[in-house]
Amino acid sequence: MNYQQNYEKWVNDPRLPAHCREQLLAIKDDEKEKEYRFGGQLDFGTAGMRGIIGCGMNMMNCFTVMRATEGLSKYIKTLSKEEQDRGVVISYDTRKNSRLFAEKAASVLAKNGIKAYLFDDVHPVPMLSYAVRYLHTIAGIMITASHNPKEYNGYKVYGEDGAQMSPEATAVVVKFINEIDDYLSVSGVEKSPLILPVPKEVDETYIAELMKLTLSDEAVKMCGKDLKLVYTPVHGSGYIPVTTILKKLGINVTVVEEQTTKDTEFSTVKVPNPEFKETLSMGIDLANKIKADVVFGTDPDSDRLGVAVKNEEGEFVALSGNQVGILLLDYILTRLKEENALPANAAVVKSFVTTGMARAICEEFGVALFETPVGFKFIGEKIKEWEKDGSHTYVFGFEESCGYLRGTHARDKDAVVASMLCAEMVCYYTYIHKTVWGRLQEIYQKYGYVLDKNISVQYAGLNAMKEMNAVVDALKTVKVTSLGAFAVDAVRDYSADVRTAADGTKSALGIPKCNCVYYELAGGSFVCVRPSGTEPKLKIYYSIRAKDEGAAEKEMNAVKADVEQLLASVK
Repeated sequence: MNYQQNYEKWVNDPRLPAHCREQLLAIKDDEKEKEYRFGGQLDFGTAGMRGIIGCGMNMMNCFTVMRATEGLSKYIKTLSKEEQDRGVVISYDTRKNSRLFAEKAASVLAKNGIKAYLFDDVHPVPMLSYAVRYLHTIAGIMITASHNPKEYNGYKVYGEDGAQMSPEATAVVVKFINEIDDYLSVSGVEKSPLILPVPKEVDETYIAELMKLTLSDEAVKMCGKDLKLVYTPVHGSGYIPVTTILKKLGINVTVVEEQTTKDTEFSTVKVPNPEFKETLSMGIDLANKIKADVVFGTDPDSDRLGVAVKNEEGEFVALSGNQVGILLLDYILTRLKEENALPANAAVVKSFVTTGMARAICEEFGVALFETPVGFKFIGEKIKEWEKDGSHTYVFGFEESCGYLRGTHARDKDAVVASMLCAEMVCYYTYIHKTVWGRLQEIYQKYGYVLDKNISVQYAGLNAMKEMNAVVDALKTVKVTSLGAFAVDAVRDYSADVRTAADGTKSALGIPKCNCVYYELAGGSFVCVRPSGTEPKLKIYYSIRAKDEGAAEKEMNAVKADVEQLLASVK
């Protein structure tokens, strides 16, 4: 059926609730809007599904959530009875309809005879991941659109190991979902003995697990009580767990009260993404007012942490995800080595678009570094692999998008443990008469300056994903020998699992495939172009090595000009 037929089918269906019908009748003369809502369906990928809240096949609503859960239920029912009996745990964040969608998912599972543990209040991604492992469930569901604008919500599925569901299992779930043509046919049960509350000890044991990961007890004991830390949950689910862990450490926490409310509109920020300095602005204002030392901010599902620290002039600087990542990496490895606790087979994992400086730091400490595609589930897969074969011991994983994980209590990025580590890192450097900003400059001086930037090109409409992938595919057909002043040493085509060196030599990349083009530049710099898997944006990553910041900025501007010209030529 075409979009008009799908629209008519929905609007005339007697099972459609009145408020949904009113919403659809309001767009009856808007062909573009009808095509967006009914010209396709909300894709369920390896990260689940994410979309704008509203009525329609291509939107986030009760019908798409229940249809997805019916597909998941059918998948679970193909497993052994022991696996089926373990059930599913469900969490949700502070977004519009998150609790409703979580309840609908639980109702569908219960109707299918599957036990559903439902949190009684908002809980972040890392606690959902931990709960899957603690309760030994067969899967987990997280209702969230992470850092997306307020109009969005989403649905993420986790496997029994606490990582996002594997591509293989997801493919089976998608097959079952796609077999359901009648969206309004899926039903649940309002009440059932199979819908259970998540036991309170999940929260308590999660915090206890994090406390085992502290690295600088003496420094925290000496400096924590005097540290002034401002924290904002940006209206999200991090409020309780982050303040709990910081207070347990003995850290003095001041919260941005206006941003502790569960505001589905996220009305105090443009977007609830702590990657942006603007999102931390209220925290920085409060920090200046009370003369605080550091500012933390987490996104709605509290898997991302933004950090601002003072520079030499005493002004707050919002650090990038790459900068926080290398600071944490350097801090963790330093403390483990000082305590003679660094495993001989220690390993670090990062996404391949994350700063190249991680390699230099790992080489300095004799630690193995592994790269994965974008998506923390791939880092979770490395943890699982090493636990099975014992070849390496996981010590840290991170992504440039403000996602970090120390410990194996969870298998997704964890802004709660990251908050704990960053707080004690501030204490540690205070204890040895340094600052975090000063340590960052020392890292640059030791390993060379690296300027990392992420540029997003916004797309819109029903075909946004198709158009973005077409751009990346077209790039693969263009021979590029230089960008700016840098020669292109090699091109990586991650969709074909091939690295092609400048001399034409080809080799396998050996990691999971994804649609991405990566240009290795002379001297360790790189440029990478990939479509986002969660929002309609084409992402361009720049990592430029130079002698100092000024030189790096100059080199990056030249590289960006060439990349923009290259993109214009393939559109």
